[in-house]
Amino acid sequence: MNWKFTSFLLTGVPGLEDFQIWISIPFSFMYLLAVVGNGLVMAVVACDKSLHAPMYLFLTMLAFNDVLLCTVTVPKMLVIFWQGPSLSAFPACLTQMFFVHALFLSESAVLLAMAFDRYMAISAPLHYATLLTGSFIGKVGIALVARSVVVVTPGVLLILRLHFCRSNIIHHTYCENMGIAKLACNSITPNSTYGLTAALLTTGLDFVLISLSYWLILRTVFRLPSREARTKAFGTCGAHLCVILIFYSLAFFSFFTHRFGHQVPRHILILLANLYLLVPPTMNPIVYGIKTKEIRMRVLGFLSQPK
Repeated sequence: MNWKFTSFLLTGVPGLEDFQIWISIPFSFMYLLAVVGNGLVMAVVACDKSLHAPMYLFLTMLAFNDVLLCTVTVPKMLVIFWQGPSLSAFPACLTQMFFVHALFLSESAVLLAMAFDRYMAISAPLHYATLLTGSFIGKVGIALVARSVVVVTPGVLLILRLHFCRSNIIHHTYCENMGIAKLACNSITPNSTYGLTAALLTTGLDFVLISLSYWLILRTVFRLPSREARTKAFGTCGAHLCVILIFYSLAFFSFFTHRFGHQVPRHILILLANLYLLVPPTMNPIVYGIKTKEIRMRVLGFLSQPK
C-alpha cells in the first residue's frame, strides 16, 4: 500500500502559519471555558434530584455532547498551532471525521428534542409529565445516537472507496469529509452528493422543525392570560433561541461557503469550520447560566460551597 494512504499531514490554517501561536490563545480559553462550563452544568444536574426534569436532562445531553465535540478537534488543533503541521494516521483521521460529523448531527438532534420539550411544556402542559417520562428521554437519547451513526457511516465508507495518489496534505486543523475527499484522484461526486443530501435531510430538516416548534410556541405564549407566565415562557425559550441561532447560523454559513464560496479565502473557511464547532459549546453554558434561573442558582451554590 502506498505510504500516502497511511497518514495525512494536517497543516493548520493556510496563510496564517506565523500567527497560529496567537490564534491558539483565544481557542485555548474557549476550550477551557467549554469544558468547565459544560462540566458544571452536568455536575449540577446530576447532583440535584430536583433538576431531573426533561428540560434539564436534555440540557445535560447537550452539555455532554458539547464536551465531546470540542475535545475531538481542539487538542489536535492546538498541537498544530503550537508545534506546526502534524501527521494523522489514516484510521485516526477517519475516526476523527466520523466523530466530528456524528457529534454535530447529535447536537442538532438534541436542540430539536429541546424545542419539542418546550413546545409540550407550554402548549400541552397537562400531558407534559405523562408523555416526557424518563423512559421516553432515554429512548430519545438512544435514537439520536443511532441516527448519527446511521447517517455518518456511509460517508466514511465512501471515503474508503477513493484512491489517493496526489498528496496527503490536508490544509485544515482536523479531518473532515470533503477535506479528505478532495485529495482523491477518482470522482468524489458520490461523496459530495451524499454529504449535501445528508446535511439537508438531517440538520436542515431539524432546523425547519425547530423553527416550526418555536413558531407554535410563540403563538401559544402570546395567548397566555398572565403577563408573568408570558415573561417566564419568553425567558426560558429565549435561552434556547440564542443557542439555536448561534449553532445554526455558524454551521450553515460555514457549510455553504465551504462548498459554494469559491471566492472566500481559504483561511476564512478554516477558521469558520473551527468556530462553528467551538463557539456553541463555549456559549451554551453561559447562555443557560444567565437565562435559566435554576441552573444559575445551583451553579453559584455549587461554587460557593466551602472547600
